[in-house]
Amino acid sequence: MAHTKSSAIERAASIALRTVHLVTVVALGAALLGAPLSLPHTGAAALASGVMLFAMELFARRMHAFDLAGLSVLVKLAAVAVIAAWPGAAAHGLAAFWALVVLSSLSSHAPKPVRHWWPWPRRRAP
Repeated sequence: MAHTKSSAIERAASIALRTVHLVTVVALGAALLGAPLSLPHTGAAALASGVMLFAMELFARRMHAFDLAGLSVLVKLAAVAVIAAWPGAAAHGLAAFWALVVLSSLSSHAPKPVRHWWPWPRRRAP
């Protein structure tokens, strides 16, 4: 299959954004572990890059907001927002952070039928 210039640019942008997101998630974990990083700033960066990745996946129609993969992303985004905004996050946020890492791995690497399972009654196709 031949790749167009726009698909090559889209792929490069996707890789760059995923890399930025990984860096921000590692920084958030480091802040939770006591590194001299701002928890609100690292959380906001992880949240912003996560929202951008989610939007890119939705736009490319690789994911639906309310299939299992989309719901897991929404849960992760909400949890990161709470961790970043909650002053006591360092005390409890680390356990939540590791739970999010596990959820991310499971939801990303599950078989396609599991990731795209639709938990709602099917009145019409998404």
